[in-house]
Amino acid sequence: MALGILTGLMRGGRIVPRSGLTALTTKRGPKGFYKGKGCKSTGRHTSKGGYILMAEKLPQYVVPDLTDFKLKAYVAHNTPKVPKVTKTSEEPTTPAV
Repeated sequence: MALGILTGLMRGGRIVPRSGLTALTTKRGPKGFYKGKGCKSTGRHTSKGGYILMAEKLPQYVVPDLTDFKLKAYVAHNTPKVPKVTKTSEEPTTPAV
């Protein structure tokens, strides 16, 4: 067994097929393969081709009340000042080729 693997490596052959190392996409999958985006459905399909949203399937976001919130966005004190550069009309926007 080990001798077959070694001779295969000496000839430059691959042990693992190339298709097993790449990501599975819709081009590499079977005929009806659809990977999707990993999200859940928010309703159901009707018999006439419509779609009904269901309130119990919709995501609910819990956001705290931030009316008297004292903290601001964090900016480090040791960040360097960036000088503002103003463009004038004489300067070309793209370099001439």
